[in-house]
Amino acid sequence: MNTEIFEFLAARRSVKPDRLAEPGPNADELNRILTTGSRVPDHKKLSPWRFIVFEGDARKAAGEIFVEACKKEDRQEPSPIRLETERNRFLRSPTVVAVVSSVKARPGAPEWEQVLSVGALCFNMCLAANALGFGTSWLSEWIAYSPTVREGLGLAEHEKIAGFIYIGTPMEKPEERERPNIDALVTRWPA
Repeated sequence: MNTEIFEFLAARRSVKPDRLAEPGPNADELNRILTTGSRVPDHKKLSPWRFIVFEGDARKAAGEIFVEACKKEDRQEPSPIRLETERNRFLRSPTVVAVVSSVKARPGAPEWEQVLSVGALCFNMCLAANALGFGTSWLSEWIAYSPTVREGLGLAEHEKIAGFIYIGTPMEKPEERERPNIDALVTRWPA
């Protein structure tokens, strides 16, 4: 038994994006994170996902899309503070990867299985980045569901954002949080 892997998984924690600092992963490390992240169950080998990487000034450019979406889609006029928050959303960490769910119509590979595969990929990316010493946070936030953001990022009609993976160097060790009582969630069948 590999106890180190169990200890690694048991200690894994998300790090809030504003607690992630430079450096983020370099090009080789990010490629390794994406490649390892992609090693998930994938019925029919469809790779029902793609990535949009935001680094450097691309994070600022994305922020302008978020400001536009906020102005267009909010029911009331957003405050200057809200607009500044949206403008700086991706500046909270050095690297942000949008994981796009891109389901393929294929007999024998139901949409639900493809969506689950993308979810597994998101978490596998977090684990891969954590194994390299980076902190991560997998978030969707309102921007994942915004029509303006979807258009601004060039998503096709059938595509959805599975999440944004924020990656950087943790400023501090995140505090542990309460975990579910597994005994309360397990049923042995037949009961």
